[in-house]
Amino acid sequence: MVRFILSCLLVGLGMNQASGQSWSVASPDQEINVTVSQDGGLLTYTVTKDGMIWVNPSSIRLDLAEIPTDYELHSAETTSHESTIKPVVHEKFASIIDKYNLLDIRFENGIGLEVRAYDRGVAWRWKADADGSVTVLNEEVNYGFNADDHVYYASEEGFYSHNERLFPNYPLEKLTMDSLASLPALIEQDGHYLHISESDLYDYPGLWLQGTHSGVLTGTFPKYPLQELQVRDRDVMVTQTANYLVKTNGRRTFPWRTIIMEDHAAGLLTNTLIYQLNRPAEGDFSWVKPGKVQWDWWNDMNVYGVDFASGVNTDTYKYYIDFASENNIPYIILDEGWSPTTDVTVSVPEVNVPELARYGKEKGVGLILWVLWNSLDKDLDKALNQYTNWGIKGIKVDFMQRNDAQMVNYYERIARATAEHHLLLDFHGCYKPTGFRHQFPQALTREGVRGNEWSKWDNSKQTGPDHNLMLPFTRMVCGPMDYTPGAMLNAQRRDWSPSFSRPMSLGTRCHQLAMYVVFESPIQMLCDVPDNYKKEPESFAFLKNVPTTWEDTRVLEAAVGKYIVDARQAANGDWYLGAMTDWTERQFEITLDFLDAGEYSLEYWEDGINANRMAQDYKTGQRSVRKGDRINLKLARGGGYVALIHKK
Repeated sequence: MVRFILSCLLVGLGMNQASGQSWSVASPDQEINVTVSQDGGLLTYTVTKDGMIWVNPSSIRLDLAEIPTDYELHSAETTSHESTIKPVVHEKFASIIDKYNLLDIRFENGIGLEVRAYDRGVAWRWKADADGSVTVLNEEVNYGFNADDHVYYASEEGFYSHNERLFPNYPLEKLTMDSLASLPALIEQDGHYLHISESDLYDYPGLWLQGTHSGVLTGTFPKYPLQELQVRDRDVMVTQTANYLVKTNGRRTFPWRTIIMEDHAAGLLTNTLIYQLNRPAEGDFSWVKPGKVQWDWWNDMNVYGVDFASGVNTDTYKYYIDFASENNIPYIILDEGWSPTTDVTVSVPEVNVPELARYGKEKGVGLILWVLWNSLDKDLDKALNQYTNWGIKGIKVDFMQRNDAQMVNYYERIARATAEHHLLLDFHGCYKPTGFRHQFPQALTREGVRGNEWSKWDNSKQTGPDHNLMLPFTRMVCGPMDYTPGAMLNAQRRDWSPSFSRPMSLGTRCHQLAMYVVFESPIQMLCDVPDNYKKEPESFAFLKNVPTTWEDTRVLEAAVGKYIVDARQAANGDWYLGAMTDWTERQFEITLDFLDAGEYSLEYWEDGINANRMAQDYKTGQRSVRKGDRINLKLARGGGYVALIHKK
């Protein structure tokens, strides 16, 4: 509910274009200030906090073919807003306060610029008010920092990408125009942090970044596709593009350019700005049920100790369903192989999907089907009607690998169709989240992350604790990530080797367990085979009960790429602690000041005394605790810690 709206026309501004005009808006707490300046045809913005410049004057511009590019002022006004957002799916919090001040600048040519200042970040977007359609030729986006600032930067070879990247740290001055990166990017500046991304991305290409051999990062976009080439069943490459970004409705708003601003790294983990800025959901989404998913692909269907041949067949999937049912896991996934990849409306002879759906319903377990994006698209209505008739609960759509405007529209088309059919949605082979799940809560998670699947082949050994401690401060700030944790075969770096069919993870067992508290994904995978979980009942006792959504989140300790200690509250009032470290052993003394009064039972899983050698070594225990008690956490190299705190 909106509590108040206050408007005032800015005074002292002429109605004719003049040199040296500027307009400002401050955050509600008055600490952050954004100033938009105009000098002739040049528009720039500057961001300060507590009187210090965080973003130097940076030029911005929107070029539309049908509208003159001169920006003569029509009006400028500020508005204050405060409301409460109640997310359909609680990722970090059960409710979010959406409080900001807005600067709304309108020009005589029908173009407008909106700037929002929040207490923990800023955002701006263009808008157009023109009859018919408009052609966006280009959008100029720049971020002016200092040459000696550093950036965590997801370098890419081109616009065709899964966006599964590492986030190495570079001095900004070392990045050139050849240094292409997908979003997000994280700037480290004088001990504070600026996270760059976007929100409310619809009918428009996604933003990418390039260096300029200075302190400036500049935006770039994939042009609109004119010709495509299908290389194999799943890879559709753009071979020719237009000289514009998109042709679109002349009356619309464009995507928000977001800059999250935090004095300390811990703040990045609770910032919800990107979610807040996306348009909200409309309609009834009460049918959306988050939960864990037993996954088949990661361990290559290598179940054992059974009396049937394991593989992509009905018997194996019934075995998965039985295991899920016995352990109150709401879903299993049928990944690649259940259907011909070119026809997702039928199953292969070895897999009886209708029978599996019937059997799953009887056992209280829903089915999620993997599909290729283009095969789904060509038979969309037929496929979704078929899935509805079978009783399928969701789909995992894979291999889009682009975010030009045409592909961005594909995401919306699939989201609208799955919402109509009450199907959950998981995007893979995709770009980062842009707040999309605010409008489409059934789109519970997505990939666009270098996750646990890389443990099957990454000879560089980079998909491990160092990388895992980068993700919450970079990619996860954008939204949930389908990292697919849960490996029961764990190794220190010296002992790890790739195996496609019997993979192991880098880091300790408790490092994997802690991912279920630290990493956010409302539909969270259990990547290993049932038999490995059966052999590890103490670990699985935690995994089968840990929630996938949270009512509250507290960050107790955090450093980018190094360590995290989180406390999260479940819907039933229980608290969960999760701690992860990089390849450095660490100890933490944590104060339980987030608890209410009363006595609690704390059950923990922590790295064993030999976990630095044998990564699967861990121990469990239990103790009584109260509010304000201090507990010591000891994490091995690549280690972790988890605890369940339950009120007695």
